[in-house]
Formats: sequence, structure tokens, C-alpha cells
Amino acid sequence: MKHSNKTFGVVLAIGMGVLSTGTLPANASAAVDGKIVFDKNCSVCHSIAPPPKSAPPILPISARYHQRFSSRAKGIKYMADFIKSPSKEKVLADQQAITRFGLMPPVPLNAEELNAVAAWVWDQNTGGNWGPGRGARQGNGYQR
Repeated sequence: MKHSNKTFGVVLAIGMGVLSTGTLPANASAAVDGKIVFDKNCSVCHSIAPPPKSAPPILPISARYHQRFSSRAKGIKYMADFIKSPSKEKVLADQQAITRFGLMPPVPLNAEELNAVAAWVWDQNTGGNWGPGRGARQGNGYQR
């Protein structure tokens, strides 16, 4: 199998660009890892399981989304929208959680990161019974 010098030169230039910048070319897409996004941006306030930190834990949040949405795609879309722009009208938590923790601030993530972290949270559902008030009187609430 023969390759032309021109093809080899293009491949070499792309490879050197990746090596020198540490990134892929602009038209290449690398998947965003939702767990990494969570660890970097959300884990300061959210634990995965009770007891809570300063916000509701992820397992009850995931369960609440599974109760509300039968479609993974719809649940992820709604959650990503909430993370981007939280409002009392969009909250799926019970009122006790809002009173206890306050409304979460918007998280400045790009669309790929929002979808990745929302998908990761959705996938954490264990099917447990996470009714209102689990872990009550723990955590410090969101900073205001």
C-alpha cells in the first residue's frame, strides 16, 4: 500500500499539531466525561449519597428525575437546562429541600459539559426509595 508524500505530510502536520498543543484539531470531537465535570464543578456542594454536604445528594436527585421523566433524553435535557439556569419553577425537589438548601446558583458550563454531567447524574439512579426529608438537618445550605 503506497501513500503519497502529500498525504503523509498532512498526517504528520496534524499529528505534530496535536502533540505540540495537547489538543485535537477544532473539527475533532472528544467526549466529555460527566463524572469529571461533576467532580470539578458540583462535588463541592453535592455528595453522591447521603448525608448531604451543602446541597441535596445526587442519588435522591437522580431518583426524582427518574420519577418525573420516563425518557432518559427528556430527563437529561430538563436537568441540563436547570443546571444552566436554575429557577424555583424548574425545581423537582420538594419544598423542604429549597427551604433547607436554597436555590442552586447557575453553573457556567458549555452545552457539552451540561449534557455530560446531566447524563452522569441520571445514570446514578439506584432505584432506592429517596423520599422527601432524607438526611434532614444535615448540610449547611448554598452560599448566598
